[in-house]
Amino acid sequence: MNKQDHLDELARIRGLMDRSTRFLSLSGLSGVIAGVAALVGAFAAREHHRALLWSGSHMSDLYQNSFRFEGDRSFEQHWWDHVTFLMADGAIVLVVALLGALWFTWRRSKRTGQGLWDASARRMVVNLLLPLIAGGLFSLALILNEAVQLVPSATLVFYGVALLNASKYTLDEIRWLGLSEMALGVVAAFWADAGLLFWALGFGVLHIFYGGLMYLRHERGAEA
Repeated sequence: MNKQDHLDELARIRGLMDRSTRFLSLSGLSGVIAGVAALVGAFAAREHHRALLWSGSHMSDLYQNSFRFEGDRSFEQHWWDHVTFLMADGAIVLVVALLGALWFTWRRSKRTGQGLWDASARRMVVNLLLPLIAGGLFSLALILNEAVQLVPSATLVFYGVALLNASKYTLDEIRWLGLSEMALGVVAAFWADAGLLFWALGFGVLHIFYGGLMYLRHERGAEA
């Protein structure tokens, strides 16, 4: 056995070890789909906000730190209508993103031979879900305390933490996506009035960028 054979054998062993500890069948196309869905959702939220502005409901105060609607039942109703729309909008984006992730990752797992729900996939999902649940509850508390302007920042930061936590069990690009989401979320906290823009950048543009990068690095050659 020559030197090249030894190197090939080491590479094969390393690949087997990675497959036993890391979920490598995560498809980059699922990130692209999630990003597109997020951009569509952000556009819908923006149009809904503009429609309320045109109706004269003064919803420009929604993202301000100092707004109060005590005694103004009309404004309070508009406020809750908009918050309800945003929550429904986010839920639809989440469902589309999850369905896309399941579909494209299932397709890739069939090609790689790695189970869709093996031990590494379960570890990845558990480490992803814990910070996401905490972030969801924290965001709900912000909404109930009339601090909606900080929800985009909070969701980006907690989502970044979740990705960073799960990155130990999947592709390396997930770590960098998580760090990027966290950094963007921190910046968004200082420009709360532009929260929807940062939300679109984080969940839309970054997903598309890193999803495309994952596809080019790990999938395109295998499909050729």
